[in-house]
Amino acid sequence: MNSRQGVKVFRPLLAPAAVLALAGCQTLPATQSPAVDIGVVQAADPRAAEAGREMLRRGGSATDAAIAVMLALTVVEPQSSGIGGGGFMVRGEADGTVTTYDGRETAPSAAGPEWFFGEDGEPQTYAEVVLTGLSVGVPGNIALAAKAHAEHGRLPWAELFEPAIALAEGFVMNPRLNDSLDGSIERAGQDPLMRRTFYTQAGEPRPIGTVISRPELAETFRRLAAEGPEAMYAGEDAEALAGHIAANTPRDAAMRAQDITSYEAKERDAVCGTYRAYRICSMGPPTSGGIALLQMLGQLERFDIAALGPQSVEFWHLFTQSQLLAYADRERYTGDSDFVSVPVRELTDPDYLSTRSALIDPARTLGSYQAGDPVGLLALRPDGDEPQEHGTTHFVAVDREGAMVSYTSTVEGGFGSGLQFGGYYLNNELTDFSFSPERDGVPVANRVEGGKRPRSSMSPAIVWDPAGEPFLVIGGAGGPFIPVQTARSIIGIVDFDMALEEAFSLPIVMGFGPNLFVEADTWLASQEDALAALGYENIRTGPQPFGSVGQVGAINRGGEWSGAYDPRFRGRLEAAALED
Repeated sequence: MNSRQGVKVFRPLLAPAAVLALAGCQTLPATQSPAVDIGVVQAADPRAAEAGREMLRRGGSATDAAIAVMLALTVVEPQSSGIGGGGFMVRGEADGTVTTYDGRETAPSAAGPEWFFGEDGEPQTYAEVVLTGLSVGVPGNIALAAKAHAEHGRLPWAELFEPAIALAEGFVMNPRLNDSLDGSIERAGQDPLMRRTFYTQAGEPRPIGTVISRPELAETFRRLAAEGPEAMYAGEDAEALAGHIAANTPRDAAMRAQDITSYEAKERDAVCGTYRAYRICSMGPPTSGGIALLQMLGQLERFDIAALGPQSVEFWHLFTQSQLLAYADRERYTGDSDFVSVPVRELTDPDYLSTRSALIDPARTLGSYQAGDPVGLLALRPDGDEPQEHGTTHFVAVDREGAMVSYTSTVEGGFGSGLQFGGYYLNNELTDFSFSPERDGVPVANRVEGGKRPRSSMSPAIVWDPAGEPFLVIGGAGGPFIPVQTARSIIGIVDFDMALEEAFSLPIVMGFGPNLFVEADTWLASQEDALAALGYENIRTGPQPFGSVGQVGAINRGGEWSGAYDPRFRGRLEAAALED
């Protein structure tokens, strides 16, 4: 598998109509994806979802389909994810069995607590490090895909790459990618190859409808298809990748080949709990998302949410209070459990959540939100100072046997670090670490350490109904908004009996310390006086943040699965028609 010789050029085994659909020549206005007898696949780009459905049509598993989606998104959604980044996969079966895979990026062995410090001995700013090798972690998505495929794949590894190769040979610029490129040339066009690919000579994003070709990425896919993950993680390939990152790192300490060859995607324990007798399983550390999701829901369970309804300011007040309490714990306790003790069981224990819920006053904000102390660790865990995550995507797959996959993939910021290798963007995940390694002499849980995985907010989840039947596969994009959106949508479905797309349409609302963000153009944005009367200050309304906040999921109602993506993507995801 390591040889560069005899590489087969894989041509897509797709009918011409299927290739056209993948390339983006058909308009796909609906956000709903009906179930078919092969299963269901949904993603934030219809062309990537079609790549997954093609795997199901060939008899592949949900795992095969999800991997094909991840590869296709590397081509058509480079602003959010790709093989230069990492992700988390939650896989569930109809009998309730859950397996989770951690493909989070790791810091190089040379990294230490002062990784982001400048020559003056003080932490540098995000802007000073993000477009350099200092921000790049060892990519994990290919290793995750290989591990999951070895255990749950049915199709040959090479077949999973065929739709992505077809897209890399020519796909249509859609409005969403065009919007993401606009104003991002310093990052998305930092590398000359990417600038030529995505921008005109005048420095403008290539127009909607332009056919984009990414031959370097197609060749990378062909090699990975033929040689397996060794084409990234072994020998000369690992040396070349490490050397490229090191060449863009403004210091001697940098990525080494051994950091890449020693990378391992890991199977982790799922984080599971219940909400109104629905069983919910998500990802545990190094992401904080699964813990936060269960905390928010558990703290709200004592309230009659259904009676309040989605048009109630009181409901959104209760929901925001639960967020703020959960995130206070997140800042103190969560990180890479291979390096720090994360009290997962204690933080999600129903008795502990009851004590936290008792702090929520339906008539008033708390004003100040402190972490709880379930295991006597509070004095030992100061807050960190991590920038917010931005570039992430989510996708789901359910196969005909009922296996379910919820997969969140990311490069961290839009277009990652802006550095490219092999035709794909490299992540800037290391900026998810705390830039300050300690507070008052006490180490923070999410400080930088060699081989460590930065904390995340990703929260891919699978839900079983009170009868134990598979019910919902869900997740989202949008950095710190991910667990909040996921909890909101589960409440919409369980408490408000909403359809999946309807739940996704609920307002985006999140508290950031003294600030309350409320999505503009929603009924709640007109309720500033009512929110202020509850004690909220600095109420800010605006469009969805980062341009990437949104959800993707699939739901089983009456034995019929259907998928949906967030209606906020409507229009921006529709493929442009090609001129003859």
